[in-house]
Amino acid sequence: MNTIESIASRAYPESANSQKDTQTALRFITCGSVDDGKSTLIGRLLVDSKAVLQDHLAGVTRGGEADLALLTDGLQAEREQGITIDVAYRYFNTESRKFIIGDAPGHEQYTRNMVTAASQADAAVVLVDATKLDWQNAQLPLLPQTRRHALLLKLLRVPSVVFAINKLDAVAQPELAYQHIRGALQAFTASAGMAPAAIVPVSALKGWNVVDFGHEQAGWCGYSGPTLLEILERLPVTPRETALPLAFPVQWVEKFSSSSDTSQGRRVFWGRVATGHIAPGTPVQVLPGGQQAEVAQVLDHARRPGGIGAGHSAGVVLDREVDVSRGDWIVAAPAASDAADDDFDTPASAPAWPPVRELSATVAWMDDEPLVAGRVYWALHGHRWVKAKVRRVVHRLDIHTLAEEAATQLEPNAIGHVELVLQEPIPATPFARSRVLGSLILVDTASHKTAGAVLIETAPAKPL
Repeated sequence: MNTIESIASRAYPESANSQKDTQTALRFITCGSVDDGKSTLIGRLLVDSKAVLQDHLAGVTRGGEADLALLTDGLQAEREQGITIDVAYRYFNTESRKFIIGDAPGHEQYTRNMVTAASQADAAVVLVDATKLDWQNAQLPLLPQTRRHALLLKLLRVPSVVFAINKLDAVAQPELAYQHIRGALQAFTASAGMAPAAIVPVSALKGWNVVDFGHEQAGWCGYSGPTLLEILERLPVTPRETALPLAFPVQWVEKFSSSSDTSQGRRVFWGRVATGHIAPGTPVQVLPGGQQAEVAQVLDHARRPGGIGAGHSAGVVLDREVDVSRGDWIVAAPAASDAADDDFDTPASAPAWPPVRELSATVAWMDDEPLVAGRVYWALHGHRWVKAKVRRVVHRLDIHTLAEEAATQLEPNAIGHVELVLQEPIPATPFARSRVLGSLILVDTASHKTAGAVLIETAPAKPL
């Protein structure tokens, strides 16, 4: 079983809390290969949904026609070269939903930007340029960057992936092209263990099947399904990890506040609840120190008291003073065992998030220097920095065949499997269980560049 299949088998566990939520704003990104029309598609969504002011639209109009890509490509270098370099976020809404869009770059050298945007996305639209493919061939190969981005979306557990086959207005036989490209996408996603939310034909330039069907001929390309926007309106947001035990990464420590009615004169630990739920009376443990306490009060972003669940910001006040710093984790305390002995202390059960130092993980490598065994990097887990040493490069994933290849290093933009040893323990868990606790990034100790995105597969708990 290859890396993608092994992750696919457990990446989307059924949950009672996984019902579709179409009321919350949907955060999605567009990605794919270079010049597939990602920025133009976003511009079309903004214009046709009436989310662009007339003076803004006039500012990107050249020769009587609007250059829709300029609505998102804001950097001077992007406008000069006609490419997307950094992720640009835009906001719009329809009558039924609000959207946050991220326009991700297509160039290989900017894969790190795409990974950053995808890590927080509820959905992704992968554009496929029909004019770049041998669409007359029923067994046509997909572009490498299309495959790479799709695999990264799978690895990052983006819940909904939509493939939009673009520029079908520019081919001689759009229906045949759509059928062949759709078949290639279905074969690829099946082999990768992915289940795309939809595969739709569009023309971002003409506006066909993006917001409105907008084409004179009914059933264009033999497609009679919903438009791209209608699909996006129906997609669910990422379920909150509320069913898991509490895990709260401390981002900021507020010193003794003069507002005794909210903090009771104690320090307030601020952050975003990663998993579970926190409320007054919750027994907790501070990692890595191991001190135990009880939650005295929980404040929301407006300093109002009350319990708070995963995905929301909170301020936590403990019932006693313990040493807690930025980067520490406040987690559910181990419960006392039912077994007791009068001659010995009652043993504690296993902690909900046991600290570990050895990790087996999938890495999307983004540094210009290859990843090799023996190298040491900074690892950021939550808000905690620890040193991480690469013990072994296990294999590299061939993005064309999805096969695992023996490897001693990972080149830029490669995806592979590695083993890491950490200088200090962290409360890590497989990424399939928790997106927050199961991921970290590697940063070069000299250049301070983000070097790799790490998705934990196994985190064996050993005595520390």
